[in-house]
Amino acid sequence: RKSRGQNELDPLEFADIMEEKLALVDMDPAMLGRSVHTGFSGGEKKRNEILQLAVLEPRLGILDETDSGLDIDALRTVADGVNKLRSKDRAFIVVTHYQRLLNYIVPDFVHVLAAGRIVKSGGKELALELEDKGYDWVSGGDRPPEVAA
Repeated sequence: RKSRGQNELDPLEFADIMEEKLALVDMDPAMLGRSVHTGFSGGEKKRNEILQLAVLEPRLGILDETDSGLDIDALRTVADGVNKLRSKDRAFIVVTHYQRLLNYIVPDFVHVLAAGRIVKSGGKELALELEDKGYDWVSGGDRPPEVAA
């Protein structure tokens, strides 16, 4: 907050903000009484990560394989939280190996990375093409590249 020129919050103000942010990611307020990531399911961990983004309000969020290990309901909840955080003042780099996340978070751009370089760029249609054809046609048969949306 200080780096953005915002005042420090008192505990009651912070509690109000947490209540608002918990609703954003569909988390039970009882979760606040638990240690971070202790006893959390995979979906709860991912929602907690989105909660942290919501509270910290960064201008850039990097989500690395946010869809990993999520069932369809948790995937929708996490994607909904990300979509609610999107704005003209906040960008996300979403790294995934699978197109299914992009059914819920519609990317502005899709970039395919191989060996640390962008080897192909496009829109959501590129992710659909990758899902259909695999990575070999883009990466020249190397190991699957990362897809950043």
